[in-house]
Amino acid sequence: MEEKIEQKGFKVFDKYDFSDIQIQDIALKPYLNLSQKIIVKSYGRKSVKKKEKNILERIAGRISVPGHVGKKHKIITSWSSGRFTGSMKTVIKALDLVEKRTGKNPIQVLVTAIEKSSPRDEITVIEHAGARYPQAIDVSPMRRIDLAVRWMVQGAYQRCFGKKKTMSESLANEIFLASVENMESYAMSKKNEAEKQADSAR
Repeated sequence: MEEKIEQKGFKVFDKYDFSDIQIQDIALKPYLNLSQKIIVKSYGRKSVKKKEKNILERIAGRISVPGHVGKKHKIITSWSSGRFTGSMKTVIKALDLVEKRTGKNPIQVLVTAIEKSSPRDEITVIEHAGARYPQAIDVSPMRRIDLAVRWMVQGAYQRCFGKKKTMSESLANEIFLASVENMESYAMSKKNEAEKQADSAR
């Protein structure tokens, strides 16, 4: 009886309902963790596998370290300090803005954005007899999610770096654009570029 009470009306951060989220892409289902916990935090435990981490925690972790974009290195700003609370506040603010803009469950919009912006094909370089040439390969489901999250965060970071726009506003815009497959989204443009390169290397 107690288990049923916990499952009914349970919300992450007492705000977001994960119970009715639909994942259309079957390949991503086992790797897109939507577990319902009050606080989605693994506390840095090495024993916790990546696929066992809630998707919100993975996005917050990526915000802490946006990473290099090609050969360009962005200066880490004050809001990107590596602290979980600061990064998660940015994610929560972005989801609130997405909810205001769409009127839908922001977690469903986020999942749709990840599905739409995750590439199915990419290229790798194969060396044979001293010659290097590109070869198209299928992308594993875990890497598809990683790339989608990385591109969304990097795209949001580029749009707000040195501007009046906040990271949460920029991330919310990136999530919305990716969910509707708008090519103004950095993640969608990177996915399109990766799949075109893979098609030409077949």
